[in-house]
Amino acid sequence: MRYQALGKMAAVVRCFRVPATGLRSPRTGRIGSQVVIPYRCDQYDLMYLRPMGDLGQLLFMEWDSHDKDSIRRALEYSNVVINLIGKEWETRNIAQLSREVGVEKLIHISHLNADVKSPSKYLRNKAIGERVVREEFPDAIILKPSEMFGREDRFFNHYANMHWFGGVPLIAFGRKTVKQPIYVSDVAKAIISAIKDPDAKGKTYTLTGPHRYLLYDLVQYLYAVLHRVYLPYPLPRPMYHLIARFFEMNPFEPWTTRDKIDRFHTTDTRFPNLPGLEDLGVVPTPVELKAIEVLRRHRKYLWLEADLDEAKPARTVNNM
Repeated sequence: MRYQALGKMAAVVRCFRVPATGLRSPRTGRIGSQVVIPYRCDQYDLMYLRPMGDLGQLLFMEWDSHDKDSIRRALEYSNVVINLIGKEWETRNIAQLSREVGVEKLIHISHLNADVKSPSKYLRNKAIGERVVREEFPDAIILKPSEMFGREDRFFNHYANMHWFGGVPLIAFGRKTVKQPIYVSDVAKAIISAIKDPDAKGKTYTLTGPHRYLLYDLVQYLYAVLHRVYLPYPLPRPMYHLIARFFEMNPFEPWTTRDKIDRFHTTDTRFPNLPGLEDLGVVPTPVELKAIEVLRRHRKYLWLEADLDEAKPARTVNNM
């Protein structure tokens, strides 16, 4: 299928992981965009992306995120830049060079719980990233999604994989943590809407799902969808961190880290004065509608094709 070009050229910086998966889908191509994808990995890791756009729609460019000339080459022909990088120096360089080369819109993906005082280094970096983006590119659009779920995510899949360990460790049983996860495709739709919306410049949007859940109840629902026994147990943060240090010694990607523990046990912040997903014309997708998409592969064969309706929806705490 071919799509009519609309004159938009977008550079998607750090095109990996879940949010980028939504951007790389044909959804971006349907609005007629050319997409520049700077990469730092082996080019063969990107081969599966090539069929996702029409001829000439996806442009791959090897780059060094610490080299300003390399960044400039990746951005100079784009009128929209979508930044998924959270580290301070890389974000500052991207924002500064986006302004210098005349980029019309810079969309910076942060996090709902970004806070310089957070125990999570990831969330601290996201908070610093927001600040430097505003300094270097005042008209930037900042999107603050909560934890995202979708195929190949690192939130629902993380807890689903815990069945291999026989139980699910949660700080304070997960009863002191409130999460409001968002479906990854909703984030991709919000980015597309922000590109099209002329009034979005300079605004910060919070992107969350429609319901809030205690972490305990949310993980319980995930295991109900899996048709697996849910065995939660409380684990003090220092002990959890000690176990995570063991996993961090893995030369490959660790199963968990101290930073991930702190991030997943941070209650999602409310920002009543900031515009949200609905202000971008996107209706948030309930967890109960899409959880099976993520979790089916974790089921036993007996329940592989079982209906989702058999799982009781998680209890919501929208007043917390």
